[in-house]
Amino acid sequence: MTASIDRLFHALGDPTRRAIVDQLTAGPQSVSGLSEPLGITLTAVSQHLQILEQCDVVVTEKSGRVRIASLVPDGLRPLETWARQRRSRLERQLDRLGEWLEQPER
Repeated sequence: MTASIDRLFHALGDPTRRAIVDQLTAGPQSVSGLSEPLGITLTAVSQHLQILEQCDVVVTEKSGRVRIASLVPDGLRPLETWARQRRSRLERQLDRLGEWLEQPER
């Protein structure tokens, strides 16, 4: 799972790739449709999509002469799980600290 999380952080660490993911939350889009608002070339969008595909966040398919990109429904789930596990651990530590601070001899 560590390699998966590392790839996700790498992929989402780039603002252009985050913008692509944001655009795809509205639904599938063509590579050219993604490139216009970003102001980058089709080649650059394709390279970013390739990185997002490698970590299973995005899937692309060719429809005629057009390449369409879509979000993978559970593509961000490993990141969500990773964050939830850390939050739970931190909450447990804070609960223990709160209990310790509430002890009468304190």
